[in-house]
Amino acid sequence: MKTIESNGVGVAKISFVCAGMLWAALSFAQVTAPGFVAKPMQVSPISGVEDKEVAFINVSMEPGASSPRHTHPGDCYGAVIEGSVELVVEGQDAKRFEAGQAWHNPRGPFHYFKNVGDKPARLINTLIVDKGKPRTVIEKPAEK
Repeated sequence: MKTIESNGVGVAKISFVCAGMLWAALSFAQVTAPGFVAKPMQVSPISGVEDKEVAFINVSMEPGASSPRHTHPGDCYGAVIEGSVELVVEGQDAKRFEAGQAWHNPRGPFHYFKNVGDKPARLINTLIVDKGKPRTVIEKPAEK
């Protein structure tokens, strides 16, 4: 039976590999809420821009479902493929988008989507975000 090297090199290698696997799992983690699922389709570096990455996200929402209130470390571009959604951005009036319409949500403000139709909605979101940071940051509930 082989054992981990006692000089710390083997432990360090294993720790590094485990940390890398955890980071990869978290960076590809799905954002979910009841009736809402967001799945990364592709995440890629941007040629000539070392500190950014682009992520294409497939979003599906059941009628009445909404995303958690969240923000991104970069810009979000999105389009409705099917259905009707409302985008609520902190400090702005809600905006409704139908299939074939698109938007740009800049870095910073908290926002969320809600399916306001009576059928499932599908969106494609494209995030251009800071590499190495969580692509989506869910707002934490206020402490009581």
